[in-house]
Amino acid sequence: MIWTVLLILPVPLILILIFRGRTRLVKEPPLDKGCIPWLGHALEFGKDAAKFLSRMKSKHGDIFTVRVAGRYVTVLLDPKSYDAVVRESGSKFNFSKYACLLMERIFNLTLPDYEPNTEKAMMKLHFQGKPLHSLSTMMQSNLDTVLLPESNDLRRTWRQDGLFNFCYSALFRAGYLTLYGNESEQGGDQAEKSRDRSQSADIYREFRKFDKLLMKIARTTLTSAEKKEAQGVKEILWELLSTMKLVSKLNRSSWLESYRRHLVEKGLDEQMQSRAMLLQLWATQGNAGPAAFWLLVFLLKNPEAMSALKNEFNKILQGSKEQGQRLHPPLHSVTQEMLANTPVFDSMLCETLRLMAAPFITREVLQDMPLRLADGRQYNIRKGDRICLFPYLSPQMDPEIHQEPQKFKYDRFLNPDGTEKKDFYKDGSKLKYYNMPWGAGSHMCVGRFFAINSIKQFLFMVLTSFELELSDPEAAIPDIDVSRYGFGMLQPKGDVEIQYRLRDFGDSTA
Repeated sequence: MIWTVLLILPVPLILILIFRGRTRLVKEPPLDKGCIPWLGHALEFGKDAAKFLSRMKSKHGDIFTVRVAGRYVTVLLDPKSYDAVVRESGSKFNFSKYACLLMERIFNLTLPDYEPNTEKAMMKLHFQGKPLHSLSTMMQSNLDTVLLPESNDLRRTWRQDGLFNFCYSALFRAGYLTLYGNESEQGGDQAEKSRDRSQSADIYREFRKFDKLLMKIARTTLTSAEKKEAQGVKEILWELLSTMKLVSKLNRSSWLESYRRHLVEKGLDEQMQSRAMLLQLWATQGNAGPAAFWLLVFLLKNPEAMSALKNEFNKILQGSKEQGQRLHPPLHSVTQEMLANTPVFDSMLCETLRLMAAPFITREVLQDMPLRLADGRQYNIRKGDRICLFPYLSPQMDPEIHQEPQKFKYDRFLNPDGTEKKDFYKDGSKLKYYNMPWGAGSHMCVGRFFAINSIKQFLFMVLTSFELELSDPEAAIPDIDVSRYGFGMLQPKGDVEIQYRLRDFGDSTA
């Protein structure tokens, strides 16, 4: 495509693009502009960011500047120096400008006077403390709704699905119902629950179409046909998330009501409110399902890890019975308190996120300024550039920090005595940042506790209430979709087939 553009440009302009441009100044990071005018390294960056940035690190070290589609991005890959970026003032390294660009590009959303810290402070009121407990209780009920077959006759029947779809569908739909509301009161009859199943399945189906196009939307590489498809899917989702639809729902979360009021106070019309709701749907429901998939597929391919987790969950079941708490088959549901002490699960989830969470941490540089690294080196950073951290490469996949980083080790984050391991080192120094799936600093994911609780509830229910196995025990773990580096949880290029059914109600063990 770039060559087509160049062919229609005037020759003098092409020569200017080729021979004019930026040069590295004294005390600036190594500069690598690539060989394609203006575009630079955009194609390679977008195709496989981890591979490209690994190559740049081997060539230039742990800090360098690359040209990407006319912009210059300074990439920092030294975890000991990350605080120099994530703790810096927003007047120097700005989060909101790049966020607003992506909101407009992906969601057609314009938020006036966007203040991410204000929105995060508002979310904390609803995703932590007592409100988190209420959300987890609602999530438990909604997982029951989406996981149980409608007919009792089908409960012991083997069902087939792709594991990725099984995990993504269950967690997305239950999370959507928890935050955006139900079609019926909690504890309703089967007909009412059927409406929740149907409506949540509708929005999940449309969201998956959108999700599959998201990387191309973000990078503006859609074909004409894909642009038409993306617009059509977004319009359907905007309608499903419209104010008229949402206000008719029951059991809406306190967060939803607060966010809707916030949007009205900002002066957004109903069209923009629907677009903001799609943004939040992606932000709150786009990562838990893929994370659960990777954890469950690692467990299915690692009998030792599966046994360790089932033992931990069985102890929770047994402890609940000894305390006189009633468990309600066919799905074993548990309270947040019962799942508070799960060191084996916590280590497994940390390890899964280390392997499969790959967000960029990006800031706009608002003024020329020095950047001092942990080892004393200092570089000048230019106003108008972007600065980007990619924790996936370091610390998460750094062999000096994590031995055999490509391998799933379920106890990597456990000490020998069963407590959480927090001591990791690089160059002989203890690290503050040794795993960064949720980001860092003031922009760390506010909803992480709800996401962790939801994944834990889902895995507990699946492993204690279902028989679940690979359709082909020799099936390989799918490769990752490398185009998704930079946008949260990675997704597989394909799925792996499973079969599952509810356990015999008399069998209470995992």
